[in-house]
Amino acid sequence: MVFLVIFTATAVLQLFLPWWIIVPISFVTCGIIGKTGKISLWAPFFAILLLWTGVALLKSIPNQNVLASRIAEMLGVKIWELVLVLSALLGAFVAAISGYCGYHFRKAVLIKRSTTA
Repeated sequence: MVFLVIFTATAVLQLFLPWWIIVPISFVTCGIIGKTGKISLWAPFFAILLLWTGVALLKSIPNQNVLASRIAEMLGVKIWELVLVLSALLGAFVAAISGYCGYHFRKAVLIKRSTTA
């Protein structure tokens, strides 16, 4: 469930908003419906990894990977696939940390409410 919500919301919102929209989406989704810390870490990771890899391939393959190859050269790497993998992993890592923080934020707020009540 968490995977699908993050995947769908990010796919739609990244059409209009910048890349870092993955942070609030992952944070809020895992803060509301994340069942465990493990799910809140891995679901956003794999959702963004799959989404960003798919989008990068859809945009890169039709133009024979020209832009990805030039970016790879600029970074001192000769393989455009490495640029694709590194960018997808970076986004996945950011989403995973955000989701994990959202889950623990909810846990902290719930614990605080139950001790003050």
